[in-house]
Amino acid sequence: MSSTPEPILWISADACALGPYRADLVETYWRWEQDPGLLVGYGRQQPESLEARTEGMAHQLRGDNIRFTVYDLAPGSPVPVGVTTLLPDHAVRTAEYVVMLAPEARGCGLGTRATRLTLDYAFHVTNLRMVWLKVLAPNTAGVRTYEKAGFRHAGALRSAGYWLGRSCDEVLMDALAEEFAYPSVVRTLVEGGAGSDEPAA
Repeated sequence: MSSTPEPILWISADACALGPYRADLVETYWRWEQDPGLLVGYGRQQPESLEARTEGMAHQLRGDNIRFTVYDLAPGSPVPVGVTTLLPDHAVRTAEYVVMLAPEARGCGLGTRATRLTLDYAFHVTNLRMVWLKVLAPNTAGVRTYEKAGFRHAGALRSAGYWLGRSCDEVLMDALAEEFAYPSVVRTLVEGGAGSDEPAA
């Protein structure tokens, strides 16, 4: 019998869930981050040692950024497959969005579902009014994922990045709270609980 506790899941929909960022998964996160496809997509040019990643984990856990572990629920029990992050600017109630998926989890819609759940949380729990991102223009799969999740094109930074050794544009995309067009898991949880017999806090 395994002594590993079941992961905490905060919100879920369509066989995808978000839970807390976990110190015990640092080696898993690190493995995903060293994948060449992710390094190219992020515009990073060198890998990171596990030792350096472990040292940085404590800083991330104490920081103000909002990080989620993404779980695939399709196998029957939750399997960690990625991380989504909101980098908030509280003064103006906006945040930059970053997503990372394990190589084996790409191409099956999990990126879109995790992004929608993160936007749902951003708009209905963190009360952000806008979330934005940057994606390298040649990363057409990434652009399509963000479009499906509700992001719109907002502009471009010309020759701001590199893709496979060549300079390229960075596409700017944004999503507004008032334009969030998907069923809100957060709203359903809150409004569903509002009719219970429990006394109000």
